[in-house]
Amino acid sequence: MARPGLHDLEAVVAVARRSSFRGAALELGMSTTALSNAVGKLEAHLGVRLFNRTTRSVSLSDAGRLFVENVGPALQDIHGAMDAARSKQANPTGTLRINSYATAAREILSPLLLEFIRRYPQVHIDLVTEGRLLDIVAEGFDLGVRRATLVPSDMIAISLGRPQRNVVIGSPDYFKSYGTPSTPTDLLQHRCLRIRLPNGALFRWRFEKDGEPLLIDVNGPMTLDEASLSRGTVLEGVALGYVMERDVREDIEAGRLISVLKEWLPPSDELCIYYPGRRNPSAAHRAFVELARELGSKARNTA
Repeated sequence: MARPGLHDLEAVVAVARRSSFRGAALELGMSTTALSNAVGKLEAHLGVRLFNRTTRSVSLSDAGRLFVENVGPALQDIHGAMDAARSKQANPTGTLRINSYATAAREILSPLLLEFIRRYPQVHIDLVTEGRLLDIVAEGFDLGVRRATLVPSDMIAISLGRPQRNVVIGSPDYFKSYGTPSTPTDLLQHRCLRIRLPNGALFRWRFEKDGEPLLIDVNGPMTLDEASLSRGTVLEGVALGYVMERDVREDIEAGRLISVLKEWLPPSDELCIYYPGRRNPSAAHRAFVELARELGSKARNTA
Protein backbone atom coordinates (compact mmCIF):
# COMPACT_ATOMS: atom_id res chain seq x y z
CA MET A 1 0.00 0.00 0.00
CA ALA A 2 1.31 3.45 -0.94
CA ARG A 3 2.36 5.62 1.95
CA PRO A 4 -0.02 8.52 2.74
CA GLY A 5 1.02 11.88 1.32
CA LEU A 6 0.69 15.46 2.44
CA HIS A 7 -2.69 15.85 0.71
CA ASP A 8 -4.08 12.89 2.65
CA LEU A 9 -3.06 14.50 5.95
CA GLU A 10 -4.51 17.85 4.87
CA ALA A 11 -7.76 16.09 3.97
CA VAL A 12 -8.15 14.67 7.48
CA VAL A 13 -7.39 18.01 9.16
CA ALA A 14 -9.82 19.83 6.86
CA VAL A 15 -12.65 17.39 7.62
CA ALA A 16 -11.92 17.73 11.34
CA ARG A 17 -12.00 21.53 11.09
CA ARG A 18 -15.20 21.65 9.07
CA SER A 19 -16.94 18.63 10.66
CA SER A 20 -18.10 18.00 7.12
CA PHE A 21 -16.74 16.12 4.12
CA ARG A 22 -18.59 18.44 1.77
CA GLY A 23 -17.28 21.60 3.45
CA ALA A 24 -13.73 20.24 3.52
CA ALA A 25 -13.94 19.25 -0.15
CA LEU A 26 -15.03 22.75 -1.10
CA GLU A 27 -12.19 24.24 0.95
CA LEU A 28 -9.59 21.99 -0.68
CA GLY A 29 -11.01 22.32 -4.19
CA MET A 30 -11.62 18.61 -4.71
CA SER A 31 -14.62 16.33 -5.07
CA THR A 32 -16.27 14.80 -2.02
CA THR A 33 -15.53 11.36 -3.44
CA ALA A 34 -11.82 12.09 -3.83
CA LEU A 35 -11.70 13.48 -0.31
CA SER A 36 -13.48 10.46 1.14
CA ASN A 37 -11.06 8.17 -0.71
CA ALA A 38 -8.07 10.06 0.69
CA VAL A 39 -9.37 9.77 4.25
CA GLY A 40 -10.24 6.12 3.71
CA LYS A 41 -6.77 5.37 2.39
CA LEU A 42 -5.17 6.96 5.45
CA GLU A 43 -7.50 5.09 7.81
CA ALA A 44 -6.62 1.83 6.07
CA HIS A 45 -2.91 2.61 6.37
CA LEU A 46 -3.22 3.39 10.08
CA GLY A 47 -5.61 0.54 10.82
CA VAL A 48 -7.97 2.78 12.80
CA ARG A 49 -11.10 4.78 12.10
CA LEU A 50 -10.43 8.51 12.36
CA PHE A 51 -14.04 9.68 12.05
CA ASN A 52 -17.40 8.59 13.31
CA ARG A 53 -19.78 9.00 10.39
CA THR A 54 -23.56 9.08 10.32
CA THR A 55 -25.94 10.23 7.60
CA ARG A 56 -26.18 13.61 9.37
CA SER A 57 -22.86 14.25 11.09
CA VAL A 58 -19.12 13.69 11.11
CA SER A 59 -17.04 13.71 14.29
CA LEU A 60 -13.54 12.66 15.26
CA SER A 61 -13.05 9.31 16.92
CA ASP A 62 -10.72 9.15 19.93
CA ALA A 63 -7.91 7.99 17.66
CA GLY A 64 -8.77 10.69 15.16
CA ARG A 65 -8.70 13.41 17.80
CA LEU A 66 -5.24 12.31 18.97
CA PHE A 67 -4.04 12.08 15.37
CA VAL A 68 -5.22 15.58 14.45
CA GLU A 69 -3.77 17.08 17.65
CA ASN A 70 -0.36 15.78 16.62
CA VAL A 71 -0.55 16.21 12.87
CA GLY A 72 -2.07 19.71 12.87
CA PRO A 73 1.01 21.52 14.28
CA ALA A 74 3.30 19.44 12.08
CA LEU A 75 1.34 20.51 8.99
CA GLN A 76 1.65 24.14 10.08
CA ASP A 77 5.42 23.68 10.30
CA ILE A 78 5.50 22.10 6.85
CA HIS A 79 3.47 24.92 5.33
CA GLY A 80 5.67 27.43 7.14
CA ALA A 81 8.72 25.87 5.49
CA MET A 82 6.96 25.99 2.12
CA ASP A 83 6.06 29.65 2.68
CA ALA A 84 9.67 30.39 3.54
CA ALA A 85 10.76 28.83 0.25
CA ARG A 86 8.09 30.70 -1.72
CA SER A 87 9.15 33.97 -0.12
CA LYS A 88 12.39 33.71 -2.10
CA GLN A 89 10.55 33.73 -5.42
CA ALA A 90 11.50 36.54 -7.74
CA ASN A 91 8.11 36.54 -9.49
CA PRO A 92 4.72 36.19 -7.77
CA THR A 93 3.01 32.88 -8.54
CA GLY A 94 0.52 30.54 -6.93
CA THR A 95 -2.93 31.15 -5.45
CA LEU A 96 -4.19 33.82 -3.06
CA ARG A 97 -7.41 32.97 -1.20
CA ILE A 98 -9.38 36.08 -0.20
CA ASN A 99 -12.55 36.27 1.88
CA SER A 100 -14.88 39.27 1.55
CA TYR A 101 -18.52 40.25 1.77
CA ALA A 102 -20.17 40.76 -1.60
CA THR A 103 -20.49 44.56 -1.60
CA ALA A 104 -16.85 45.05 -0.66
CA ALA A 105 -15.77 42.60 -3.35
CA ARG A 106 -17.61 44.62 -5.99
CA GLU A 107 -16.06 47.81 -4.61
CA ILE A 108 -12.48 46.57 -4.97
CA LEU A 109 -12.88 44.32 -8.03
CA SER A 110 -11.64 46.76 -10.66
CA PRO A 111 -9.21 48.99 -8.76
CA LEU A 112 -7.47 46.18 -6.89
CA LEU A 113 -8.23 42.61 -7.89
CA LEU A 114 -8.31 43.01 -11.66
CA GLU A 115 -5.31 45.34 -11.60
CA PHE A 116 -3.40 42.75 -9.59
CA ILE A 117 -3.99 39.90 -12.05
CA ARG A 118 -3.04 42.21 -14.91
CA ARG A 119 0.29 42.91 -13.24
CA TYR A 120 0.85 39.35 -12.07
CA PRO A 121 -0.78 36.95 -14.54
CA GLN A 122 0.83 33.89 -12.92
CA VAL A 123 -1.14 34.43 -9.71
CA HIS A 124 -4.64 32.98 -9.34
CA ILE A 125 -7.07 34.77 -7.01
CA ASP A 126 -9.65 32.57 -5.28
CA LEU A 127 -12.27 35.06 -4.04
CA VAL A 128 -14.98 33.81 -1.66
CA THR A 129 -17.83 36.16 -0.71
CA GLU A 130 -20.01 35.62 2.35
CA GLY A 131 -21.68 37.76 4.96
CA ARG A 132 -20.44 36.03 8.11
CA LEU A 133 -17.27 37.18 9.77
CA LEU A 134 -14.94 34.22 10.08
CA ASP A 135 -11.43 33.33 11.20
CA ILE A 136 -9.51 33.61 7.95
CA VAL A 137 -6.56 31.64 9.33
CA ALA A 138 -8.68 28.71 10.51
CA GLU A 139 -10.63 28.73 7.24
CA GLY A 140 -7.50 28.70 5.08
CA PHE A 141 -7.61 32.23 3.62
CA ASP A 142 -4.59 34.42 2.99
CA LEU A 143 -6.42 37.75 3.30
CA GLY A 144 -9.79 39.18 4.28
CA VAL A 145 -11.78 42.29 3.35
CA ARG A 146 -14.02 43.97 5.92
CA ARG A 147 -14.92 47.35 7.37
CA ALA A 148 -12.25 48.72 9.69
CA THR A 149 -14.24 48.14 12.89
CA LEU A 150 -14.79 44.47 11.99
CA VAL A 151 -11.11 43.62 11.50
CA PRO A 152 -9.88 41.37 14.34
CA SER A 153 -7.39 43.12 16.62
CA ASP A 154 -4.68 40.51 16.05
CA MET A 155 -4.60 41.13 12.29
CA ILE A 156 -2.56 43.56 10.21
CA ALA A 157 -4.97 45.94 8.45
CA ILE A 158 -4.46 48.19 5.43
CA SER A 159 -7.06 50.86 4.76
CA LEU A 160 -8.16 51.04 1.16
CA GLY A 161 -9.41 54.60 1.67
CA ARG A 162 -12.90 53.80 0.41
CA PRO A 163 -15.53 54.79 3.01
CA GLN A 164 -18.76 52.81 2.84
CA ARG A 165 -22.15 54.53 3.04
CA ASN A 166 -25.59 53.11 3.69
CA VAL A 167 -28.63 54.63 2.01
CA VAL A 168 -32.39 54.48 2.49
CA ILE A 169 -33.98 54.01 -0.91
CA GLY A 170 -37.42 53.75 -2.45
CA SER A 171 -38.91 53.82 -5.92
CA PRO A 172 -40.69 56.91 -7.29
CA ASP A 173 -43.95 54.93 -7.21
CA TYR A 174 -43.50 54.11 -3.53
CA PHE A 175 -43.06 57.76 -2.57
CA LYS A 176 -46.10 58.75 -4.62
CA SER A 177 -48.19 56.21 -2.72
CA TYR A 178 -46.80 56.53 0.80
CA GLY A 179 -45.04 59.89 1.02
CA THR A 180 -41.42 60.71 1.93
CA PRO A 181 -39.95 60.32 5.43
CA SER A 182 -38.31 63.47 6.82
CA THR A 183 -36.63 61.88 9.85
CA PRO A 184 -35.67 58.31 10.76
CA THR A 185 -38.55 58.03 13.23
CA ASP A 186 -40.97 58.63 10.32
CA LEU A 187 -39.92 55.19 9.08
CA LEU A 188 -42.04 53.62 11.81
CA GLN A 189 -45.04 54.67 9.71
CA HIS A 190 -43.61 53.26 6.49
CA ARG A 191 -43.31 49.84 4.87
CA CYS A 192 -39.64 48.84 5.25
CA LEU A 193 -37.62 45.72 4.46
CA ARG A 194 -36.23 44.08 7.55
CA ILE A 195 -32.67 42.76 7.38
CA ARG A 196 -31.57 39.46 8.84
CA LEU A 197 -27.87 39.30 9.77
CA PRO A 198 -25.67 36.24 9.14
CA ASN A 199 -25.98 35.27 12.82
CA GLY A 200 -29.78 35.24 12.53
CA ALA A 201 -30.41 38.47 14.42
CA LEU A 202 -32.57 41.24 12.96
CA PHE A 203 -30.69 44.39 12.03
CA ARG A 204 -31.94 47.75 13.26
CA TRP A 205 -31.48 50.52 10.72
CA ARG A 206 -28.62 52.74 11.89
CA PHE A 207 -28.55 56.52 11.59
CA GLU A 208 -26.40 59.32 12.95
CA LYS A 209 -26.57 63.10 13.09
CA ASP A 210 -24.30 65.56 14.90
CA GLY A 211 -22.46 62.60 16.37
CA GLU A 212 -25.61 61.12 17.93
CA PRO A 213 -26.51 57.56 16.83
CA LEU A 214 -30.09 56.41 16.35
CA LEU A 215 -31.34 52.85 15.81
CA ILE A 216 -34.75 52.20 14.25
CA ASP A 217 -36.46 48.81 14.49
CA VAL A 218 -38.49 49.07 11.29
CA ASN A 219 -41.53 47.05 10.26
CA GLY A 220 -42.63 45.92 6.86
CA PRO A 221 -43.83 43.19 4.54
CA MET A 222 -40.63 41.12 4.25
CA THR A 223 -37.43 40.10 6.00
CA LEU A 224 -34.45 39.48 3.70
CA ASP A 225 -30.80 38.53 4.13
CA GLU A 226 -29.28 39.37 0.74
CA ALA A 227 -28.65 42.80 -0.80
CA SER A 228 -29.68 41.95 -4.36
CA LEU A 229 -33.06 40.71 -3.11
CA SER A 230 -33.58 43.99 -1.24
CA ARG A 231 -32.73 46.00 -4.35
CA GLY A 232 -35.15 44.01 -6.54
CA THR A 233 -37.95 44.29 -4.00
CA VAL A 234 -37.51 48.05 -3.58
CA LEU A 235 -37.51 48.52 -7.36
CA GLU A 236 -40.99 46.95 -7.41
CA GLY A 237 -42.27 49.79 -5.20
CA VAL A 238 -43.55 47.70 -2.30
CA ALA A 239 -41.21 48.94 0.46
CA LEU A 240 -38.22 51.05 1.43
CA GLY A 241 -34.78 49.46 1.72
CA TYR A 242 -31.59 50.08 3.69
CA VAL A 243 -28.60 49.00 1.59
CA MET A 244 -25.02 49.86 0.73
CA GLU A 245 -24.87 52.81 -1.65
CA ARG A 246 -22.48 50.89 -3.90
CA ASP A 247 -25.19 48.32 -4.64
CA VAL A 248 -27.74 50.86 -5.93
CA ARG A 249 -25.60 53.74 -7.18
CA GLU A 250 -26.54 53.20 -10.83
CA ASP A 251 -30.25 52.92 -9.97
CA ILE A 252 -30.12 56.25 -8.10
CA GLU A 253 -28.27 57.98 -10.95
CA ALA A 254 -30.81 56.62 -13.47
CA GLY A 255 -33.79 57.75 -11.34
CA ARG A 256 -35.10 54.23 -10.80
CA LEU A 257 -34.56 54.68 -7.05
CA ILE A 258 -34.51 57.75 -4.80
CA SER A 259 -32.26 58.13 -1.77
CA VAL A 260 -33.74 59.85 1.30
CA LEU A 261 -32.57 60.85 4.80
CA LYS A 262 -29.08 61.49 3.43
CA GLU A 263 -28.15 63.89 6.24
CA TRP A 264 -28.69 61.05 8.71
CA LEU A 265 -26.36 58.65 6.89
CA PRO A 266 -22.73 59.85 6.97
CA PRO A 267 -19.96 57.65 5.49
CA SER A 268 -19.08 54.73 7.72
CA ASP A 269 -15.81 52.83 8.19
CA GLU A 270 -13.31 52.50 5.40
CA LEU A 271 -12.69 49.15 3.79
CA CYS A 272 -9.60 47.27 4.90
CA ILE A 273 -7.54 44.42 3.58
CA TYR A 274 -6.32 42.39 6.55
CA TYR A 275 -4.09 39.38 7.13
CA PRO A 276 -2.14 37.62 9.87
CA GLY A 277 1.48 38.52 10.50
CA ARG A 278 3.74 36.09 8.69
CA ARG A 279 7.47 35.58 8.92
CA ASN A 280 7.81 34.49 5.32
CA PRO A 281 4.95 35.78 3.14
CA SER A 282 4.97 34.57 -0.44
CA ALA A 283 5.98 36.87 -3.27
CA ALA A 284 2.33 36.94 -4.37
CA HIS A 285 1.18 37.94 -0.88
CA ARG A 286 3.79 40.72 -0.66
CA ALA A 287 2.85 42.04 -4.09
CA PHE A 288 -0.86 42.09 -3.23
CA VAL A 289 -0.26 43.95 0.03
CA GLU A 290 1.93 46.47 -1.78
CA LEU A 291 -0.79 47.10 -4.38
CA ALA A 292 -3.40 47.46 -1.62
CA ARG A 293 -1.25 50.11 0.06
CA GLU A 294 -0.88 51.87 -3.29
CA LEU A 295 -4.65 51.87 -3.83
CA GLY A 296 -5.31 53.17 -0.32
CA SER A 297 -2.81 55.98 -0.71
CA LYS A 298 -4.24 56.98 -4.10
CA ALA A 299 -7.81 56.97 -2.74
CA ARG A 300 -6.89 59.20 0.20
CA ASN A 301 -4.99 61.65 -2.02
CA THR A 302 -7.94 62.04 -4.39
CA ALA A 303 -10.60 62.29 -1.67
